[in-house]
Amino acid sequence: MTTNREVSKMKIFTLNSNADLAHEITDKIGVKMGKSIIKRFSDGEVQMNIEETIRGCDTYLVQSTSEPGNEYLMELLIMIDALKRASAKTINIVMPYYGYARQDRKARSREPITAKLIANLLEAAGASRVISVDLHAPQVQGFFNIPVDQLNANAIMSNYFLEKKLEDVVIVAPENAGSLRARRLANKLDAPIAFIDKQRGVDDPSVQGLNIIGEIEGKTAIIIDDIIDTARTITAGASALMQFGAKEVYACSTHGVLSEPAVDRIQASPLKEVVITNSIYQSEEKRTNKITTLSIGSLLAEGIMRVHHDESVSTLFD
Repeated sequence: MTTNREVSKMKIFTLNSNADLAHEITDKIGVKMGKSIIKRFSDGEVQMNIEETIRGCDTYLVQSTSEPGNEYLMELLIMIDALKRASAKTINIVMPYYGYARQDRKARSREPITAKLIANLLEAAGASRVISVDLHAPQVQGFFNIPVDQLNANAIMSNYFLEKKLEDVVIVAPENAGSLRARRLANKLDAPIAFIDKQRGVDDPSVQGLNIIGEIEGKTAIIIDDIIDTARTITAGASALMQFGAKEVYACSTHGVLSEPAVDRIQASPLKEVVITNSIYQSEEKRTNKITTLSIGSLLAEGIMRVHHDESVSTLFD
């Protein structure tokens, strides 16, 4: 529990993307949620008002830019402007899921770098700092000219699997780019790693087949990725792992985007369990017996308090 002195100049607000997580954060810190009203005009325009004084306060605004990402992004930008015009001392954006992070480079000519555009918009609106969890592309941090703290859900995931006491575990990266993520989890679980090698045609970039690099037979495989969107990668990977002799297959990911038909694919797949976090709010229809959601509320609360007290957050990076 924090003291009145510690939080007297702290104000935490939530928008519409993940109010449950925001309230969990305030409960962990021991403060009340900031008072604000968010409405829509008849044509869909956002109307917003802050219902308490924030002059000279360090403000923290919780909002993931998950589906509908464009709506939530607009809410975020308008609220930042409202906080700035109300004379907030600092405006700290707590964005558990940073949407558009997958568009971090020009993969083809005449493509935008939308992750950079979002960074520009947040800064132009008046953000002082961004706190996020497991950015899809770490270089997104370099798109900002303000501090960016990227927290890591690895300890939450590893503790969950350690408690399950699984035997003969192997951590599987769905592609070579995920090797660092797989290695971090493997170090926590004292397990080897393997890779799913996607075979593509010379002239056709689509996936023609899957191969497994590493020892899989008779082992419990855990596929790890940062985002599960349509679930095509993890379900196809799970089928391949079972074909190559895996005993059972789990999957874990920080961000459960779960676009259609992800839940149906997971339910129909050989995956025993899919573990995600509550960085993105999951509607009732996305909650099934195969999907387990872990909370990052304590992680974000700790990050916020360390930032508020000008303490190091580096221990929360892994």
